[in-house]
Amino acid sequence: MARAALGWGIRELAEIAQVAPQTITRLEKGDLLKPKTVQVIQSAFEAAGVEFIPENGGGPGVRLAHKLSRS
Repeated sequence: MARAALGWGIRELAEIAQVAPQTITRLEKGDLLKPKTVQVIQSAFEAAGVEFIPENGGGPGVRLAHKLSRS
């Protein structure tokens, strides 16, 4: 969801997070990754303005912290 909200492709996220594109694919399939790898990817999203919302009865989620400018 976070990747789609930013309009990023798998390769773009992989480059920004400095991981292999296959790592992003594995994460999105639900495969287990090392906690450090997940943190690196999460940090890349957070640097781009994504906020991770903890589970509060409605399930976890994401939102953009900054409004996107409309052209």
